[in-house]
Amino acid sequence: MTLLTHLSMALTGNETSAHPGYVPHYRLVGDPFASKLSKEADIVAALYICIIGILSATGNGYVIYMSIKRKTKLRPPEIMTVNLALFDFGISVTGKPFFVVSSLSHRWLFGWEGCRYYGWAGFFFGVGSLITMTMVSLDRYLKICHLRYGTWLMRHHAFLCVVFVWLYAGFWATMPLLGWGNYAPEPFGTSCTLDWWLAQTSVAGQSFVMTILFFCLIFPTGIIVFSYVMIIFKVKSSAKEISHFDTRNKANHSLEMKLTKVAMMICAGFLIAWIPYAVVSVVSAFGEHDTVPISVSVIPTLLAKSSAMYNPIIYQLINLKHSCTKSLCCRVLKKRSYFKRSRFYTVSGSLKNRSSQNQPQSGM
Repeated sequence: MTLLTHLSMALTGNETSAHPGYVPHYRLVGDPFASKLSKEADIVAALYICIIGILSATGNGYVIYMSIKRKTKLRPPEIMTVNLALFDFGISVTGKPFFVVSSLSHRWLFGWEGCRYYGWAGFFFGVGSLITMTMVSLDRYLKICHLRYGTWLMRHHAFLCVVFVWLYAGFWATMPLLGWGNYAPEPFGTSCTLDWWLAQTSVAGQSFVMTILFFCLIFPTGIIVFSYVMIIFKVKSSAKEISHFDTRNKANHSLEMKLTKVAMMICAGFLIAWIPYAVVSVVSAFGEHDTVPISVSVIPTLLAKSSAMYNPIIYQLINLKHSCTKSLCCRVLKKRSYFKRSRFYTVSGSLKNRSSQNQPQSGM
């Protein structure tokens, strides 16, 4: 059944059951917010997320602070990088404390309203990060593969992209709060997410899940993969052309390639962190009941929550060698080595000259 068919059936009010007799875990008898893990596992998860949250908030906060200091000099790709840091900082500050406190308490403490808020925040900041990286990949694709189009991408275009990302993420995250879809507790109890299990209960639920998957996962990821695959082919095919550039063009090209490498590493880290969670979500939505054990489902969730920590580390790794070569210590070492060589050659040269001048005198 196609996506359009699901949408039309949902709009016409056809709420036939997709899997008769299926009841989501949070509607079963019992407390849906009670932890299904052991207390030891909850404590380990809480400590892990606490460390991840502190590192993420600190790293992304530092990126935002340094960007504000030089806000008038930011290039368009850097503006998008700051936007990505904002989303990562937001998900660290607004979401992770709820998870840590609940895990230490061995149950979700904030009720259904808190669950919906937590689910909204996680989905909003997660989609915002993915769409930001989609925009970055398109920028890199135009700059590397279609230079005549990439040259007109200015700062105001980057700000327009930022506005679009926030509106796009806000739209899809808010729709479940308005009645199309829902947020629900995870099977292990101490976290909340999109209600993927609606796909098991009705055709309207299937339309919701499939639409979310397409516009918030499959389509953006497809653009990212396409962009970087085309960039790799372009770089391989244009290696000879680059050798004929003048010095200025080579410097610009190396800068663009550096930004592209950073973007590729960021996207790879994000996708590696979120793909296991996406696979588990799809299996939960369309697979058989209890296909994914509760003890296994928590691992992709923890991995996905760690994605906000990677980007500042990537920035530091990429900039480490550049900052080292530009540091005062390295410049001093270069000058010292230069002077040592200069003195050696000067002294050796003067000795040779003196010896050559003394030889005729001794011969006389």
